[in-house]
Amino acid sequence: MEQTWIAIVASLLMGIGAACIYVFSVKRDYFRDLEEAKYQVFWSDVEEIVDSAKPAEERRNG
Repeated sequence: MEQTWIAIVASLLMGIGAACIYVFSVKRDYFRDLEEAKYQVFWSDVEEIVDSAKPAEERRNG
């Protein structure tokens, strides 16, 4: 029974911690421009694919 209460208290503390992090990030305006981050990740992946498709000699010469 004691382990059940420890698990309940731990889960409540983790939930409160997650809520605090969420409020902190909203107040710091971290969720302002999520689309920009999405496109940065997308285009970096596309560049890697394009670079890996280049012939080896072209990659060496720059």
